[in-house]
Amino acid sequence: MALLLGVDTGGTYTDAVLIRDDETVIASAKSLTTRHDLAIGVGGAVRAVLAEAAINPEEVSMASLSTTLATNALVEGQGGRVALIYIGFKESDLVAHGLAEALKGDPHVVLTGGHNHAGGEARKLDEDKLIAFLETHKDDVSGFAVASQFATRNPAHELRAATLVAEITGRPVSSSHQLSAKLNGPKRAMTAVLNARLIGMIDRLIGRAEDTLTDLGITAPLMVVRGDGALISSAQARERPIETILSGPAASIVGARWMTGADYALVSDIGGTTTDIALLKGGRPAIDPAGARVGAYRTMVEAVAMRTTGLGGDSEVHFISEGLSGGVTLGPKRLVPVSLIAIDAADVVHAALDAQLRSVTPGEHDGRFIRAVPGQTHEGIGPREAALLERIGDGVHPLGDILRARIEQGALKRLVERGLVQISGVTPSDASHALGRVLHWDAGAARKALLLFGRRRTGAGNMLSTSAEAVAEMIVDRLTHQTALALLETAFAEENPGFDLAPEVLASHVLMQRGMSGHVGLVKLETGLNVPVIGLGASASSYYPAVGQLVGSKMILPEHAGVANAIGAVVGRVTMRQSGTVTSPSEGRYRVHLMDGPKDFGDEDSAMGMLEIVLRDKAEADARAAGAADIQVSVKRDIRKAGVESRDVFIEATITVEAAGRPRVAEG
Repeated sequence: MALLLGVDTGGTYTDAVLIRDDETVIASAKSLTTRHDLAIGVGGAVRAVLAEAAINPEEVSMASLSTTLATNALVEGQGGRVALIYIGFKESDLVAHGLAEALKGDPHVVLTGGHNHAGGEARKLDEDKLIAFLETHKDDVSGFAVASQFATRNPAHELRAATLVAEITGRPVSSSHQLSAKLNGPKRAMTAVLNARLIGMIDRLIGRAEDTLTDLGITAPLMVVRGDGALISSAQARERPIETILSGPAASIVGARWMTGADYALVSDIGGTTTDIALLKGGRPAIDPAGARVGAYRTMVEAVAMRTTGLGGDSEVHFISEGLSGGVTLGPKRLVPVSLIAIDAADVVHAALDAQLRSVTPGEHDGRFIRAVPGQTHEGIGPREAALLERIGDGVHPLGDILRARIEQGALKRLVERGLVQISGVTPSDASHALGRVLHWDAGAARKALLLFGRRRTGAGNMLSTSAEAVAEMIVDRLTHQTALALLETAFAEENPGFDLAPEVLASHVLMQRGMSGHVGLVKLETGLNVPVIGLGASASSYYPAVGQLVGSKMILPEHAGVANAIGAVVGRVTMRQSGTVTSPSEGRYRVHLMDGPKDFGDEDSAMGMLEIVLRDKAEADARAAGAADIQVSVKRDIRKAGVESRDVFIEATITVEAAGRPRVAEG
């Protein structure tokens, strides 16, 4: 009987699960994610699950990996330094379409060139300017993104730019037409930028995971979960890491359906960095037609329709000083919990916390620590960032000992965004340790950090609290409230017909909030969710019962909720989609837009037939390369015609081919 190994690498924990092909979970295990060397966390989880199951590594027939690292990186604004080559567009597009914000000061060049809607060359590509740009930045970025106007109609200029990037720099390049077949150049450019930014991170993860499995004696092929829940080969994931955004959340939905059999429910997965919520309808999650949205970014990647919020067990706790009583709010950035960093540097952390508690005057950085992440590339960092890194060195330090001037905070922010430095501070995980709900890490350090947090002054001039437990309760209550808001926002977004207000406005509306508490006056209000919630994540059992009570919904907490992502990683299917377009530049001409350029036909059937053959061959080849067996192919045609003088005139057609099959399992 085949044994399937699922691994999920999250922001805080790496999970592993072993499942027999008769759909029985036989073992599960967790290990801390080790960002400086992901192999340590992966190896720890896999060794533990093999030991629990008491099996030999060579008995594993398939291994599959899901990860939230790409999602977390985009939510937290992290990733490598990249350069954008923007062909045929305007400089003003960078700001208008959010590209300037996504680049975060990384270099870009706007070139003449590009094509028109019909695939003809609009202007000649300015290769001289491109070559000069590449020579300037070949050593200070980790990769390049290329986006050309109407590249999905004719990718010639993107292909030429990619060739020059490879020849001159040797760096990886992300071409927008290879990531999406849809129009909307600026959105494709955004997708290419984010893909280029993630390449190094995902390549390191997959490479280290494969090395670890080999070292352990597991020779089965490694699959990776895509953002729509389907499986792809590790090689395909390395080429298009952007497709792994929402990989972990998508795997959790697949796992939720597998564990509960639910047809209609909200699935809410709380991790260390994010809470991911999606609707199961008819037992399947919907695919977002507008492309995956993660944090502030809308991509053109097919993924489950999901709302991802920067809210998790390791979310940063912010103090609200406004108002007489003060308060807290959470996220969206992740911090290393004080209770966790104290495990690695107990003497430093406790000595600093004790000294800060003895001080009469609270400090700006009390309860916060900093450390560098080893093994990262440092291309493109400035002198101020380099000086901070040298000052940090290899150890853990109180943040106040490192930041010597307010002007250095900008440099620190850039180092955190690049993933070169980690900040530690108070999180909900610390609150759970202080309350005795979780006992994995250093609860004493958590209580000291919470006492320091409580010394902050409210608008009335009073301390927030003198009790660590009271501050902890405040933080947990806030997590409950923000989780409820996230669930309500998702529900309102899925309502059909919808309401006139935005989901986030409706969720926090006073009538909704009063109704959840059962307001009775001259008006009686009763509101809440009318659908069950499946709570997933290692901390779901700790936080989610209170969430269910607040929203008035049945809360389902499956037995293996803590490893749902790892389960979803091995129970999914391989699915490959290819899309293409036929246009009609003039009456009687039908233009098929192919990867190697447009091709014209004299009749509609020939054009459509030729495109379908090309797409079918590519989808089937991709599915086989991903390790699919028993492949089934489906074809969807979307043809647009217009009535002109009592006859139908062909405008445009899109053909989508889907090739799907079960993962091929190696013989044990």
